[in-house]
Amino acid sequence: MFTEIIYRPILNLTMYLYGTVAFADLGVAIVAMTILIRAALSPLSLKTARSQRGMAELAPEIEAIKEKHKGNTQAQSEAVMALYKEKGVNPLAGCLPLVLQLPVLFGVYRVFLNIFKPETLDLLYRFVPDPGTVNHIMLGVFDISKRSPVLAIVAGAMQFIQARVSMGGQAASGQAAAMNQQMMYLLPIIIVVVSWSLPAGLALYWVVTTAWSIGEQLYLKRR
Repeated sequence: MFTEIIYRPILNLTMYLYGTVAFADLGVAIVAMTILIRAALSPLSLKTARSQRGMAELAPEIEAIKEKHKGNTQAQSEAVMALYKEKGVNPLAGCLPLVLQLPVLFGVYRVFLNIFKPETLDLLYRFVPDPGTVNHIMLGVFDISKRSPVLAIVAGAMQFIQARVSMGGQAASGQAAAMNQQMMYLLPIIIVVVSWSLPAGLALYWVVTTAWSIGEQLYLKRR
Protein backbone atom coordinates (compact mmCIF):
# COMPACT_ATOMS: atom_id res chain seq x y z
CA MET A 1 0.00 0.00 0.00
CA PHE A 2 2.81 2.41 0.86
CA THR A 3 4.54 1.61 -2.43
CA GLU A 4 1.45 2.22 -4.59
CA ILE A 5 0.05 5.25 -2.74
CA ILE A 6 3.21 7.13 -1.72
CA TYR A 7 6.47 5.74 -3.10
CA ARG A 8 5.50 4.99 -6.71
CA PRO A 9 3.70 8.33 -7.38
CA ILE A 10 6.69 10.30 -6.02
CA LEU A 11 9.10 8.20 -8.11
CA ASN A 12 7.04 8.74 -11.27
CA LEU A 13 6.64 12.46 -10.62
CA THR A 14 10.41 12.79 -10.20
CA MET A 15 11.18 10.85 -13.37
CA TYR A 16 8.50 12.69 -15.36
CA LEU A 17 10.06 16.01 -14.37
CA TYR A 18 13.50 14.54 -15.08
CA GLY A 19 12.51 13.78 -18.66
CA THR A 20 10.66 17.06 -19.30
CA VAL A 21 11.28 20.36 -17.50
CA ALA A 22 14.54 19.20 -15.86
CA PHE A 23 16.20 18.23 -19.19
CA ALA A 24 17.65 14.99 -17.75
CA ASP A 25 19.13 16.72 -14.70
CA LEU A 26 18.11 14.83 -11.56
CA GLY A 27 19.10 17.72 -9.28
CA VAL A 28 16.77 20.09 -11.11
CA ALA A 29 14.06 17.40 -11.06
CA ILE A 30 14.45 17.10 -7.28
CA VAL A 31 14.04 20.86 -6.86
CA ALA A 32 10.95 20.91 -9.11
CA MET A 33 9.45 17.83 -7.43
CA THR A 34 9.98 19.31 -3.96
CA ILE A 35 8.30 22.57 -4.95
CA LEU A 36 5.29 20.73 -6.40
CA ILE A 37 4.90 18.53 -3.33
CA ARG A 38 5.21 21.45 -0.91
CA ALA A 39 2.75 23.49 -2.97
CA ALA A 40 0.25 20.62 -2.77
CA LEU A 41 0.78 20.32 1.00
CA SER A 42 0.72 24.08 1.64
CA PRO A 43 -2.86 24.16 3.01
CA LEU A 44 -1.86 21.56 5.60
CA SER A 45 1.49 23.11 6.48
CA LEU A 46 -0.02 26.60 6.77
CA LYS A 47 -2.66 25.21 9.10
CA THR A 48 0.07 23.66 11.22
CA ALA A 49 2.05 26.91 11.30
CA ARG A 50 -1.01 28.95 12.28
CA SER A 51 -1.78 26.50 15.09
CA GLN A 52 1.78 26.65 16.38
CA ARG A 53 1.81 30.46 16.33
CA GLY A 54 -1.54 30.56 18.10
CA MET A 55 -0.25 28.25 20.81
CA ALA A 56 2.92 30.31 21.19
CA GLU A 57 0.95 33.53 21.59
CA LEU A 58 -1.05 31.98 24.42
CA ALA A 59 2.05 30.70 26.25
CA PRO A 60 2.24 33.60 28.77
CA GLU A 61 -1.44 33.22 29.67
CA ILE A 62 -1.02 29.46 30.06
CA GLU A 63 1.95 30.01 32.37
CA ALA A 64 -0.18 32.40 34.43
CA ILE A 65 -2.95 29.80 34.68
CA LYS A 66 -0.47 27.17 35.85
CA GLU A 67 0.86 29.54 38.49
CA LYS A 68 -2.66 30.47 39.62
CA HIS A 69 -3.76 26.82 39.97
CA LYS A 70 -0.43 25.50 41.13
CA GLY A 71 -0.80 22.00 42.55
CA ASN A 72 -4.27 21.47 41.05
CA THR A 73 -3.83 19.66 37.75
CA GLN A 74 -7.54 19.36 37.03
CA ALA A 75 -8.15 23.07 37.55
CA GLN A 76 -5.19 23.86 35.30
CA SER A 77 -6.51 21.64 32.51
CA GLU A 78 -10.01 23.10 32.71
CA ALA A 79 -8.73 26.68 32.69
CA VAL A 80 -6.38 26.03 29.78
CA MET A 81 -9.11 24.36 27.72
CA ALA A 82 -11.42 27.29 28.47
CA LEU A 83 -8.70 29.66 27.25
CA TYR A 84 -8.30 27.67 24.02
CA LYS A 85 -12.07 27.80 23.47
CA GLU A 86 -12.21 31.53 24.17
CA LYS A 87 -9.35 32.31 21.75
CA GLY A 88 -10.53 29.83 19.10
CA VAL A 89 -7.31 27.79 19.21
CA ASN A 90 -7.35 24.03 18.69
CA PRO A 91 -4.24 22.48 20.29
CA LEU A 92 -4.64 19.39 18.07
CA ALA A 93 -5.06 21.30 14.81
CA GLY A 94 -1.37 21.04 13.96
CA CYS A 95 -1.02 17.31 14.61
CA LEU A 96 -2.95 15.85 11.68
CA PRO A 97 -1.10 17.83 8.98
CA LEU A 98 2.23 16.73 10.43
CA VAL A 99 1.10 13.10 10.52
CA LEU A 100 -0.01 13.31 6.89
CA GLN A 101 3.31 14.80 5.80
CA LEU A 102 5.44 12.06 7.38
CA PRO A 103 4.57 9.34 4.80
CA VAL A 104 5.50 11.77 2.02
CA LEU A 105 8.86 12.41 3.66
CA PHE A 106 9.51 8.66 3.98
CA GLY A 107 8.49 8.20 0.35
CA VAL A 108 10.92 10.86 -0.84
CA TYR A 109 13.68 9.29 1.27
CA ARG A 110 13.07 5.87 -0.27
CA VAL A 111 12.97 7.28 -3.81
CA PHE A 112 16.34 8.96 -3.41
CA LEU A 113 17.90 5.82 -1.99
CA ASN A 114 16.63 3.60 -4.83
CA ILE A 115 16.46 5.84 -7.87
CA PHE A 116 19.90 4.85 -9.19
CA LYS A 117 19.04 1.13 -9.13
CA PRO A 118 18.01 -0.12 -12.62
CA GLU A 119 15.15 -2.24 -11.28
CA THR A 120 13.56 0.86 -9.72
CA LEU A 121 12.59 2.14 -13.19
CA ASP A 122 10.36 -0.93 -13.62
CA LEU A 123 7.84 0.92 -11.42
CA LEU A 124 7.36 3.73 -13.92
CA TYR A 125 3.88 4.27 -15.30
CA ARG A 126 3.37 3.71 -19.02
CA PHE A 127 3.10 7.42 -19.78
CA VAL A 128 6.41 8.21 -18.04
CA PRO A 129 9.38 7.73 -20.41
CA ASP A 130 12.04 5.30 -19.20
CA PRO A 131 15.44 7.05 -19.48
CA GLY A 132 17.31 3.76 -19.10
CA THR A 133 19.88 5.35 -16.82
CA VAL A 134 19.63 8.34 -14.51
CA ASN A 135 22.15 11.16 -14.78
CA HIS A 136 23.18 12.05 -11.24
CA ILE A 137 25.39 15.04 -12.09
CA MET A 138 23.53 18.25 -11.28
CA LEU A 139 24.24 21.19 -13.61
CA GLY A 140 27.15 19.20 -15.03
CA VAL A 141 29.36 19.55 -11.95
CA PHE A 142 27.62 18.30 -8.79
CA ASP A 143 27.18 14.58 -8.06
CA ILE A 144 24.00 14.25 -5.98
CA SER A 145 24.34 10.48 -5.62
CA LYS A 146 27.25 10.94 -3.20
CA ARG A 147 27.34 12.60 0.17
CA SER A 148 28.05 16.32 0.28
CA PRO A 149 29.34 17.91 3.51
CA VAL A 150 28.68 21.35 1.99
CA LEU A 151 25.00 20.62 1.32
CA ALA A 152 24.70 19.01 4.76
CA ILE A 153 25.93 22.23 6.39
CA VAL A 154 23.63 24.32 4.19
CA ALA A 155 20.69 22.11 5.20
CA GLY A 156 21.52 22.64 8.88
CA ALA A 157 21.90 26.40 8.36
CA MET A 158 18.54 26.58 6.61
CA GLN A 159 16.94 24.68 9.49
CA PHE A 160 18.41 27.19 11.95
CA ILE A 161 17.08 30.12 9.90
CA GLN A 162 13.65 28.52 9.78
CA ALA A 163 13.65 28.15 13.57
CA ARG A 164 14.65 31.79 14.03
CA VAL A 165 11.97 32.99 11.63
CA SER A 166 9.38 30.75 13.25
CA MET A 167 10.21 31.96 16.78
CA GLY A 168 10.61 35.62 15.90
CA GLY A 169 7.93 37.74 17.48
CA GLN A 170 6.35 34.86 19.40
CA ALA A 171 5.89 35.25 23.11
CA ALA A 172 7.12 32.35 25.21
CA SER A 173 8.29 31.94 28.74
CA GLY A 174 9.38 29.35 31.25
CA GLN A 175 9.86 25.80 30.04
CA ALA A 176 8.39 26.54 26.61
CA ALA A 177 10.99 29.22 25.94
CA ALA A 178 13.83 27.00 27.16
CA MET A 179 12.67 24.09 24.98
CA ASN A 180 12.31 26.31 21.91
CA GLN A 181 15.79 27.68 22.46
CA GLN A 182 17.28 24.20 22.77
CA MET A 183 15.53 22.91 19.66
CA MET A 184 16.62 25.95 17.66
CA TYR A 185 20.25 24.84 18.07
CA LEU A 186 19.83 21.07 18.46
CA LEU A 187 17.72 20.32 15.39
CA PRO A 188 20.12 21.94 12.88
CA ILE A 189 22.95 19.89 14.34
CA ILE A 190 20.89 16.71 13.94
CA ILE A 191 20.10 17.67 10.33
CA VAL A 192 23.81 18.18 9.57
CA VAL A 193 24.82 14.87 11.19
CA VAL A 194 22.12 12.89 9.35
CA SER A 195 22.68 14.61 5.98
CA TRP A 196 26.45 14.20 6.22
CA SER A 197 26.33 10.48 5.42
CA LEU A 198 23.34 10.43 3.02
CA PRO A 199 23.25 11.09 -0.73
CA ALA A 200 23.37 14.80 -1.55
CA GLY A 201 19.97 14.51 -3.24
CA LEU A 202 18.34 14.11 0.17
CA ALA A 203 20.18 17.14 1.55
CA LEU A 204 19.10 19.09 -1.54
CA TYR A 205 15.50 18.10 -0.90
CA TRP A 206 15.78 19.27 2.70
CA VAL A 207 17.29 22.60 1.66
CA VAL A 208 14.47 23.29 -0.79
CA THR A 209 11.66 22.16 1.53
CA THR A 210 13.10 24.22 4.40
CA ALA A 211 13.35 27.27 2.15
CA TRP A 212 9.67 26.77 1.29
CA SER A 213 8.82 26.58 5.01
CA ILE A 214 10.68 29.84 5.64
CA GLY A 215 8.62 31.44 2.89
CA GLU A 216 5.42 30.20 4.51
CA GLN A 217 6.45 31.61 7.88
CA LEU A 218 7.22 35.01 6.34
CA TYR A 219 3.87 34.91 4.54
CA LEU A 220 2.03 34.24 7.80
CA LYS A 221 3.86 37.08 9.53
CA ARG A 222 2.81 39.55 6.83
CA ARG A 223 -0.78 38.32 7.10
